[in-house]
Amino acid sequence: MATFVLIPGGGTDPWYWHRLVDELRVRGHEAIPVDLPCEDDAAGLDEYADTVGAAIGGRADAVLVAHSFGGFTGPLVAARVQVRMLVLLSAMIPAPGETAGDWWANTGHAAALGGQPESDVLALFTHGMPDDLAAEVLRHDRDQSGTPFRQPWPLPAWPDVPTRFVVCRDDRFFPAGFIRGLVAQRLGITPDEIGGGHLAALTHHRELADQLEAYLLD
Repeated sequence: MATFVLIPGGGTDPWYWHRLVDELRVRGHEAIPVDLPCEDDAAGLDEYADTVGAAIGGRADAVLVAHSFGGFTGPLVAARVQVRMLVLLSAMIPAPGETAGDWWANTGHAAALGGQPESDVLALFTHGMPDDLAAEVLRHDRDQSGTPFRQPWPLPAWPDVPTRFVVCRDDRFFPAGFIRGLVAQRLGITPDEIGGGHLAALTHHRELADQLEAYLLD
């Protein structure tokens, strides 16, 4: 069995992972959702990585799963702590020296959205969800400090750790075609694909758990 350490995206609390956590635990795995200090203006990328490292504790073989903006934190942790694997879930992929604030223009994200406003939460994040789940998503929305978005990503290269990427087929925020191209360009790997939108851990948790378990057999 494996330990999965789950890194949320921007402005998100550990609740986002609760369905996946339950699914992984039923299958006999340990699942640890991380609560990042996203509302703290004194906390930057180092503090985010420290928080994840503290959640890992003394475990030497954890699988990191990083969602969305968590893609800036996951590889920093993998460079500091021995981990089994890094899995990026519909995540940002940083380049050395790039800030998360610059990532959007650097990758052509606005063009990928096709004119859809990035602030349209209902259209980009909760489409296809039952109304009660969509309402719960909005209740768990947190403020996200801009501090880590202004800091250059500090690694000179991607860490030497097995890396996998999961594309979400119906993602409107990081459209599948856009993200596949970015994965090929920046990681040089072929991503795997599951159903669901940007918040697939809430809507396709069983399919995501299947994919994570498949990685354990690689």
